[in-house]
Amino acid sequence: MAPGITGADVFRMLGSLGLVIALLVALLWALRKLQGKMNSQNAGRRLQIIESLSVGTRQKVALIRVGEREVLIGISPTQINGIASWPDGKLQPADFSDSLAASHSHQVLAASAPDGVQHVP
Repeated sequence: MAPGITGADVFRMLGSLGLVIALLVALLWALRKLQGKMNSQNAGRRLQIIESLSVGTRQKVALIRVGEREVLIGISPTQINGIASWPDGKLQPADFSDSLAASHSHQVLAASAPDGVQHVP
């Protein structure tokens, strides 16, 4: 050991390290409990964000569920636009990506819509 550091100092440092680790573990446990409660509170809500994707520095495309319908919306700093709407679970992921690929970044989807999909004006 280096001069000036005693066994009591080492014990005190290890004890402090153990206390910090115990506090971090307790904080992690509390955050997981809180997250579980928040998820259970969101389960009964009629409006849910299913997924969102950034398409620019300040633009997003979000898929939301409103009751029994899913709605694709475009979000910018100044406005929110509805792009398409369909009954819950009727649009398959391949159809969704095809529709997005056929559209332009600043236009409403102009591709032919899959069955059950309505374009939002």
